[in-house]
Amino acid sequence: MTGSTPAKSKQADKASILHIDMDAFFVSVELLSRPDLRSKPVAVATDTARSVISTANYTARKYGVGSAMSVAVAKQRCPNLIFIPPDMKKYRDFSRRVFHIFERYTPLVEPLSVDEAFLDVSGAQKLFGTPREVAQKILADIYRETGLTASVGIAATKFVAKIASGINKPNGITEVPADRTLEFLHPLPVSKIWGVGEVTRKKLADRAIHTVGELAVADPKSLANLIGKAQAQHLLNLANGIDLRAVQTERVEKSVSAEQTFERDLTDTREVERALIALSAKVGRRARRQGVTGTTITVKLRWSDFSTYSKSHSIKTPINSGMLIAQEAKQLAHSIIETQERAGRSLALRLLGVRLSSLTPAHTAQPALFESEQDRWQKLDETVDELHEKFAHLGVQSARLLSAPPRSGAQHIRKTAD
Repeated sequence: MTGSTPAKSKQADKASILHIDMDAFFVSVELLSRPDLRSKPVAVATDTARSVISTANYTARKYGVGSAMSVAVAKQRCPNLIFIPPDMKKYRDFSRRVFHIFERYTPLVEPLSVDEAFLDVSGAQKLFGTPREVAQKILADIYRETGLTASVGIAATKFVAKIASGINKPNGITEVPADRTLEFLHPLPVSKIWGVGEVTRKKLADRAIHTVGELAVADPKSLANLIGKAQAQHLLNLANGIDLRAVQTERVEKSVSAEQTFERDLTDTREVERALIALSAKVGRRARRQGVTGTTITVKLRWSDFSTYSKSHSIKTPINSGMLIAQEAKQLAHSIIETQERAGRSLALRLLGVRLSSLTPAHTAQPALFESEQDRWQKLDETVDELHEKFAHLGVQSARLLSAPPRSGAQHIRKTAD
């Protein structure tokens, strides 16, 4: 594949897809009521050494402070950094206001998170003008009604629009005409492509592939041997501007996960097990609320030196029971720990994560003739769910969790689409 043009689709004919990304959303919301801090370095995070930064303002970013960075590292880079505790209810309220503005201009809105979305404005131009004019109107409405700013990428595909929205931050618009897609993409580093993490980037660099343009003309067979056939084809398509995904108004979540950063490192496998049970219970409860089950369980372990290891396992029967998820999660975690111990590494975990993926609607599961272990756990989970809803203020939970490790302000549950 050598510099081929994107296949024809509704989106490929013209640049009518917007990716709108709020600028430093959480901290910008906080600064609305703290204008005296706008010129100072500010981050949204709980001020404890084990917490992580949710968002930093652009002043703090000049010091190298960024999202997902530990508070301890952030303080080293910026000793005068000011911390504001997160207020998720406030951010969700502002997010709803922003998304209502999006929906004035098009019904085709695909949320990616509380602070970003794709919009297809191909049908809005008779009423509101060109895609750039639509973007300008939306940004003006956001600022007038909320005091916040956002940045917009305009392109013929979702992939390019998302990259473009980060070019002129904050409060900028970057438009990539359809016939200049490859001109825009090819000088960029390969790390800009979805699916190119650090491991893949290094593999590509070993083959002298550093830019998107170099990737676009790579030999498909050699690339498949290097990173696998499916990923090779995916990357070649994106490098050549091919992305046929439409804006989806009903977003299907691909996974449900929970993570916890601990106030102190976990050095005992019993502590690890208790934490995994607690996280699995939250993942299961979230999955049941969504009405989904999953067949792939993944655990993530981060050591005190920030080295991170993940491992996944797929099962035949879809589940959303916290205890069944925990059974799989514990086995995966022990496998990682044993491998590290054989390498002479002591157990010292600062973070654990559990994820359930390969999701399907729960009602599609075939009923069994006889009650299985899964059925028994399912009934117990449903009972606990009911009690949790009625008596949440009393902290109803499994007895197995009563001695779980302490939480930190960095604990969070999230739905991902990775």
